Amino acid sequence: MNAKTKRRTVVENGDTGTGEDLVLATLIGNGEDLSPLVRHAFETGRPEPLLQQLRHVSKKKEAEIEELCRLHYEEFIIAVDELRGVLVDAEELKAELQTDNFKLQEVGTSLLSKLDELLDSYSIKKNISEAIKMSKMCFQLLELCSKCNSHVSEGKFYPALKTIDLIEKDYLKNIPVRKLGVVVEHKIPAIKLHIEKKVCSEVNEWLVHIRTLAKDIGQTAIAHTSSVRQKDEETKARQREIEENNRSQLPEFAYSLDVEEVDEDLSLKIDLTPIYRAYHIHKCLAVGERFREYYYNNRLAQLNSDLQIFSSQPFLESHQTFLGQVAGYFIVEDRVLRTAGGLLEESQVETMWETAVSKIISVVGGQFSQMNNAAHFLLIKDYMTLFGTTLRHHGYEVNSLLETINGTKDKYSKLLMEECRKQLSDIVANDSFDQMLLKKESDYQANVLSFQLQTSDIMPAFPYVAPFSSMVPEACRVVRSFIKDFVDYLSSGGDANLYDAVRKCLDTLLIDVLNEVILDKINDTSIGVSKAMQIAANVAFLEKACDFFVKTASHLCGVPTRSVDHPQSTLTAKVVLKTSRDAAYMALLSLVNTQLDEFMSLPENINWIPDDVPENGHEYMNEVMIYLDTLLSTAQQILPTDALYKVGSGALEHISNSITSAFLSDSVKRFNANAVEAINNDLEILEHFADQRFESTGLSEDYKDGHFRYYLIEVRQLINLLRSNTAESFMNPVIRQKNYHTLEIKKIAVICDKFKDSADSLFGSLSNRNAKTSARKKSMDILKRRMRDFS
Repeated sequence: MNAKTKRRTVVENGDTGTGEDLVLATLIGNGEDLSPLVRHAFETGRPEPLLQQLRHVSKKKEAEIEELCRLHYEEFIIAVDELRGVLVDAEELKAELQTDNFKLQEVGTSLLSKLDELLDSYSIKKNISEAIKMSKMCFQLLELCSKCNSHVSEGKFYPALKTIDLIEKDYLKNIPVRKLGVVVEHKIPAIKLHIEKKVCSEVNEWLVHIRTLAKDIGQTAIAHTSSVRQKDEETKARQREIEENNRSQLPEFAYSLDVEEVDEDLSLKIDLTPIYRAYHIHKCLAVGERFREYYYNNRLAQLNSDLQIFSSQPFLESHQTFLGQVAGYFIVEDRVLRTAGGLLEESQVETMWETAVSKIISVVGGQFSQMNNAAHFLLIKDYMTLFGTTLRHHGYEVNSLLETINGTKDKYSKLLMEECRKQLSDIVANDSFDQMLLKKESDYQANVLSFQLQTSDIMPAFPYVAPFSSMVPEACRVVRSFIKDFVDYLSSGGDANLYDAVRKCLDTLLIDVLNEVILDKINDTSIGVSKAMQIAANVAFLEKACDFFVKTASHLCGVPTRSVDHPQSTLTAKVVLKTSRDAAYMALLSLVNTQLDEFMSLPENINWIPDDVPENGHEYMNEVMIYLDTLLSTAQQILPTDALYKVGSGALEHISNSITSAFLSDSVKRFNANAVEAINNDLEILEHFADQRFESTGLSEDYKDGHFRYYLIEVRQLINLLRSNTAESFMNPVIRQKNYHTLEIKKIAVICDKFKDSADSLFGSLSNRNAKTSARKKSMDILKRRMRDFS
């Protein structure tokens, strides 16, 4: 404070200068920046005044400093003294420090040597630690390498790859021993390549094994499909049976649907472990795409090989193996597609499947076109259908395959028809047309009841003579087999109108095959009356069997019986067979008439102008009666009532026509009353036979207005006219309509012209020469004259 006061005083009391000097001194005293003033002085070109001012100010400051020094001199001296005392103390302190330093140096020397030893030990420890660390790392690496080798040798390739991956990530870049790192780095690719080769080798073994196993896999799956289909058919059969029972109004507790619950594991034991592992390992090796191509190409090559058909073995023998192999192949590929995690793409499987379908269609189509056996055709077609159904269950599109198979219906139908034609032709050709002799009930069951051919619900006594020959049940067996085979063929293809198709084809078989074979036999001129009669009887039973065929077809097609129990469901073949039966009757009648004509050669066998009336009739009549008796007895045993009536009435009508024709024959020039009486005797025998047979055969109950005697009426009216004493009444329309309505005037005129009521012998002529003209002759003469007048 004193210094400040003194300074101000000095300034105030010093030599005064100019005002500018004062300002400059003030600025310097306050520590302000003088650069503006200096700049201004130089800018104005007057630096000298400024310099003078600065010099003046400098002198004033020096004076102030001197003044200030004088004022503080004593204090300065005191301070210097104190400083000298401090210097002495510093020297003492320095000496003490040197002493202490010396002592410290003496003590520190031993410590320093120990410190050096410690540092050396620390360095060694550090090196040892690093060496241990390096050794541990190398040991771990070598241990991993050894572990990897063990995995590889044991076939544990995935753990081996995980170990290699661990070596590459955590060890390979940090291996302290360069040579070891180089060796390991060099070996890793070789090990990976070795693993890849080993895995591919396992895959190749698996490919060979699975190809060998594919046939068993496919055939097992197809057999399972067949079993399921059979159980389904059995279930449907039970349902139909229940429906039929329900239709019969059985109580609800009287029946139940007893269907076994089948809980079967449908999955086939296919070991895909090698494929899963190989694909996973290849993905770990980052070559998954390469393995996918490798697998696809190899399997495609196997498929192409499996689709090859060798001509050395018949397709009938190899088709199950062929289709089983292909089915097994695609069942395996479906499992691989679903479970192998992208090893196969769906498009690849579809490509393989399309290739297989195209080849199968080509192969099977060619085989079908060459096939000429319906049973073989059905066997292959059925297995093809099971093949398609099996693979459809595994998700494959089989419509084109099944459509191709079902398109062979016409071919199969033609083959089956031809086989049936051959069988039926052989049956008819080899039949003896003798009535079947059934010795026991089993024979009756197999040949009669099984085809619903029985004429009575009562079991007959054995041995039993059936009214038909062996042709009927054998033909029924052929037709039944045809129905079953055709139903099997169509049902396996899922035909919606199964029954209609079977019924249509059945009609075709019966009309175009069976009926034609029968007609050929009917038109065979070498058959006799007995065979013709048996054929007619057989046709009647085949006509009856048509209802059995319809029921069999409906049952096999799953159609309820009630839906075919109406007239509209009758086969057209039944009407056709009825027509053929009528043709058989006509053929039989023709043969009977031919045989009768042989017996009744009347113009040659009869004496038309006998002297006396034969006592026992003509000899031909005995043969005719024996023949008619045998004919009608046989017909009564085997022919239905209407046929028996046709045979009897036709034979009698033909005899009547034959006798009438004999009177009209040109070979008969004349006849007398004795001849008429003899023929009348023959006619009475026939009439008696007709009456007796009409009653004994039971025809009188069904044909009350159609007596056998009626079919002899023409010859009876003719004989009555020739024997009448009022023959001229024939010209009376009323009497003619009443007594002679079957006779024609022209024929009567011819016959009457031949009628000479006298014997043609010398003695006869002499004996009658003088006799009176009889009333009969007069009447006949009158009739002749009137007919001449009429004409």
